[in-house]
Amino acid sequence: MVVTALLTAATPAFSQHNATSPDKIHLPDGFKIELLYSVPRDEQGSWVAMCRDDKNRFIVSDQYGGLYRFPVPAPGKPLNPATIEPITYATDAPARKRGKKQPAVIPKKTKPINSTLPQLGHAQGLCYAFDSLYVVVNSRSSSTGSGVFRLLDTDGDDKYDKVVTIKKLDATGGEHGPHAILPSPDGKTLLVVMGNQTQLPADYSHSLTPEFWAEDQLLPSLQHFMKGVVAPRGHMARIDPEGKTWEIIATGFRNQYDAAFNSDGELFTYDADMEWDLNTPWYRPTRINHVIDGADYGWRTGSGKFPAHCSDTFGAAVDIGPGSPTGVSFGYGAKFPHHYQNALFVCDWSYGKLYAVHLEANGSTYSGRFEEFASSQPLPLTDILINPEDGAMYFTIGGRRVQSALYRVTYTGKQSTSPAPAEKGNTEGNKQREHRRALEAYLKKNVSPASREALDQIWQPLGSPDRGIRHAARAALEKQPVKNWKALLKQEKQPSIATAALIALSRADEGKSSRLVLEKAMAFDYKKIKDPQHRLDLLRAITLALTRGGMPATAIRTKLITWLDSIYPAKTPEENRDLSTITAFLQSPYAVSKTMSLLENATGQEEQIAYAINLRFLKKGWTPALRKQYFQWFIRAGNYQGGARFRNYLDDIKKDAVASIPAAQKTPALTELINTTAEKNTPQFTGKPRGFVKMWTMADLAGLLGAGLEGGRNYQNGRKMFGAGACFVCHRFNNEGGAVGPDLTSVAGRFTPHDLLESIVDPGREISDQYGASIFKMKDGSSLVGRIMNLKENSYWINTDMMTPSTITKVDVKLIESIEPSPVSMMPPGLLATMKQDDILDLLAYLLSSGNPGDALFQN
Repeated sequence: MVVTALLTAATPAFSQHNATSPDKIHLPDGFKIELLYSVPRDEQGSWVAMCRDDKNRFIVSDQYGGLYRFPVPAPGKPLNPATIEPITYATDAPARKRGKKQPAVIPKKTKPINSTLPQLGHAQGLCYAFDSLYVVVNSRSSSTGSGVFRLLDTDGDDKYDKVVTIKKLDATGGEHGPHAILPSPDGKTLLVVMGNQTQLPADYSHSLTPEFWAEDQLLPSLQHFMKGVVAPRGHMARIDPEGKTWEIIATGFRNQYDAAFNSDGELFTYDADMEWDLNTPWYRPTRINHVIDGADYGWRTGSGKFPAHCSDTFGAAVDIGPGSPTGVSFGYGAKFPHHYQNALFVCDWSYGKLYAVHLEANGSTYSGRFEEFASSQPLPLTDILINPEDGAMYFTIGGRRVQSALYRVTYTGKQSTSPAPAEKGNTEGNKQREHRRALEAYLKKNVSPASREALDQIWQPLGSPDRGIRHAARAALEKQPVKNWKALLKQEKQPSIATAALIALSRADEGKSSRLVLEKAMAFDYKKIKDPQHRLDLLRAITLALTRGGMPATAIRTKLITWLDSIYPAKTPEENRDLSTITAFLQSPYAVSKTMSLLENATGQEEQIAYAINLRFLKKGWTPALRKQYFQWFIRAGNYQGGARFRNYLDDIKKDAVASIPAAQKTPALTELINTTAEKNTPQFTGKPRGFVKMWTMADLAGLLGAGLEGGRNYQNGRKMFGAGACFVCHRFNNEGGAVGPDLTSVAGRFTPHDLLESIVDPGREISDQYGASIFKMKDGSSLVGRIMNLKENSYWINTDMMTPSTITKVDVKLIESIEPSPVSMMPPGLLATMKQDDILDLLAYLLSSGNPGDALFQN
């Protein structure tokens, strides 16, 4: 990697007068990075959005101020501050009619003009298209308020003189408001990206997403942020250049800042996590979403987020981990090696990471992997673009009034930088993508099958093994009048088709057909349904029938309770989470005993919390022993760790549980137990403490890896050991666990058994830059080891213990002497010390279960 500071000599990474020095930024070999400009914060603010106009100039926006324009610096040259001009809106020149393009006349000297037009600023989205500049404002304090605006140069003098309001938006003014705007591949429309503090416009023209939005919670959700906010929130819309149409294409995002289209015209975004939720069962890491027409991506406030397995949402293509997503861009047009030209580059503001995401067609949708492309501490990335004129990557840092800057990345290595060949999916994948798009055509306005034969084009794909096709078919079915297809469901015998149709009927008929849904669901022999997803879909249909239709009549409720008794508990944690919710809602007499058994045998805190939250409103079925066991769990959970509101969530569960105890059963002994708090200690994830076995070394275990992993391993015990070893605290596996460490779901494709074991036994042997800590040396001689998790003006928020994500130390930047990489892993040693040999082998087998741990569990 080559580094160049074009403005000043290399400066400490913590300086608030000069941005992070290039020699502090890690890049792959062969890449060169230049610091082009350190933004004077008091004069030009902190830049958060960037675009390129038709004259190869960059336009940028200060998060709390105005817009600026400047020519792209020549290769090897810094940005000349004298070329930066604020964008003002002249009104003293008479407007001319559009027609023959007027010559650009740039005055030798300009001065601010008093204008009656609104002065645009506070922009988080910029796009030059259709001979105009589109500006997305996210601020209630600006003169315009939040919304989408269009700047025009009507007289050809290269100065904007007309502002058109495309759409005013109702946003709270927080950082989850309206964000990016980008041109669509059709060359006729634009896409607008909005976070979950933006309401859908009341006058939107059409929604591709079926308009049956609801919270769909059988039990009240726990809420500590955006309380009371209900769906739909977090959406993307397609608009025409004049803003006459506002077509909703997808909803259910948390705070996706930007989006990009790939060469096939498929849309992708990088959505945010809720860091307060770390280590809870409803935590969702930052993730790459393939944005398909008509999807609801499942964000609901607090604990109400839809699990990834729910078929009425659409999951992630790639889970990244904790962070703060900002700008994204494909590498098309970059003079980079081929695999980077086709990569999706995504920016993480809080952890200072620029990831290269390598997407692969997976049927009608995508999966992929990611690598760290650029990183530093701090490096609060805000936006990114590829300039096709010079083949370079440009990115900005800034936001929240921290030091802002502009950088350029070029490739100087030996690999070919010729244009990469067009990405080609496999033939079958291309056919599936075309099939999905054909089904999505039914989501458009006034498009409906004209015959039973045409309806079959929707009906049969409901049973497709391809999730994208199945989703498109279900959404298309919901767009059709229920009376046209309800009879088909009554006759359907295939679980794959029936379960999808049951979900659609529960939603589209607004609870009127809940009895039919429940009767049809119970007609299937649950245990004979082989596909785990179809079983989950059946439970989802039951859940939706109850959330939409309410508590069923006594006869059907009794029948349902009996049917559920025969299948609960099930084989997988996902099924049991859903079953525990349904049986608790129905106040089933066996709900307490069965769910308490699962709680006691679950070794991960997320799964335990999922059961504890569902037990809190149950009034019947408790024995003194079970009640004691339940409140002993709260004492044990007192040492569990998570995000900033983790403790509040546990307190809320306990408060509801205490309120559900009949007064006659609240004995002095139980009251004493309820009031007992945990003594601070290492978290214990099992009901019975595990004893020390041995401080294992590679010499003890390496010889067991051959035949010891061949067949017959106990995956259930492997999952239990994943919890016993506290792996769930930091690592995600099969959509469970924390996210401050690497996601281990696909570890089988990246590690040999030997390498995986070595990384557990000796975590400090090789430390990934992505999860490494930094040493913050202070001017008073003290030091702090950790990772920057957040920034604001002159303050860094540093996590000093990855086992306790909420442990934050706020440090004044002016007091830092230097920041250097730490040679010590944040992952503690000795995590296998309570396990026997067979336990360790079961753990490895579970982690290496071919990426299908759920199927492995079902086979045990």
